[in-house]
Amino acid sequence: MSCLTMVKGFNYLVRCDDFLENIVVRLRPPGESMSKIAKGSAQFKMGISQPAQLEQWLNDNPNAKGLAFVGRSNVGKSSLINTLFGRKTARTSKTPGRTREVNIFEFKLEGDNEETFFLFDLPGYGHADVNKLMSQRWEELMGLFFNKMPSRVLLLNLQDSRHPQQKTDLHFQDFIINFNHEAFLIFNKIDKLKTQKDRAKLEKQKPAIFAATPFFKQIYFVSAENSKGVPQLEDALVNYLLRVNLV
Repeated sequence: MSCLTMVKGFNYLVRCDDFLENIVVRLRPPGESMSKIAKGSAQFKMGISQPAQLEQWLNDNPNAKGLAFVGRSNVGKSSLINTLFGRKTARTSKTPGRTREVNIFEFKLEGDNEETFFLFDLPGYGHADVNKLMSQRWEELMGLFFNKMPSRVLLLNLQDSRHPQQKTDLHFQDFIINFNHEAFLIFNKIDKLKTQKDRAKLEKQKPAIFAATPFFKQIYFVSAENSKGVPQLEDALVNYLLRVNLV
């Protein structure tokens, strides 16, 4: 039987039937902290804007493990990446919606200099100033990426907490649903919700989101600005990376 539960001490909901699969229990000596993303370890490898080049990279790296970040333009994706991986990791564009590349980084976890993971910073979707041709190019590039994305890469879909489940977000969810990738939904800018009423309204949407989008295994509320919820998100991402590294 599937159900939803609030995990005590954590700022997210998780499906009961996915709990054991998604939470890796790691026993550590007393006082020793859990693994973290090694801040500053992310190294930019390349930016890919051509489908043929992206297809070649994906064919050459079928066992890549890591994290792929995607979201509507202006949701603070670059800011969250920089908070998780260290400042100035992600490339930012002064004009939202203009970045059309798949930016690929390599990064490591603290205390592990052997294992390398990949960070994919994907171009944003849904910006009003993007013309039809650019939108078609996005669909071509992202369709190729999600079709060939290695199974051990976790998709992280970012939304603005103030504007959840916008039309463009729903279109994106319809776009990726058939690719069968595991994903987390991350509501960023939670610090911008000034009233309890706003937070309660967002909370009420979670069960419906889980029901409509089974590929979202967990939902998080974070702020890249003040780091609220970021430690819990980082723990979950590290848990995922450790789990897939055992496969």
